[in-house]
Amino acid sequence: QVQLVESGGGLVQAGGSLTLSCVASGNIFGINVMGWYRQAPGKQRELVAQVTIGGSRNYADSVKGRFTISRDKNNVHLQMNSLKPEDAAVYYCSATIFSASVMDYWGRGTQVTVSS
Repeated sequence: QVQLVESGGGLVQAGGSLTLSCVASGNIFGINVMGWYRQAPGKQRELVAQVTIGGSRNYADSVKGRFTISRDKNNVHLQMNSLKPEDAAVYYCSATIFSASVMDYWGRGTQVTVSS
């Protein structure tokens, strides 16, 4: 059973910083892409950032220069700086994992609230 568990969400003032972390566990042979998505109320889930097994990174235009994604083995982190009220959302960790088969897995999400 593969699981992704996020941590690090919370309440922060605009301009502040938060670091989200996600750990993948279970019967894992390898992990290709790991990433973070977010979904605000009434909006579709959107890609925030992702990093491949080779280290290539991709960011949403709205977070470039403010957010940094990093990974270490089965962990992925999202350093979020200069947070804005529009960054408030539930943030989900996602990973393409080689287990019994190749599948995309999702965490349950962690809430990020940014006060203005």
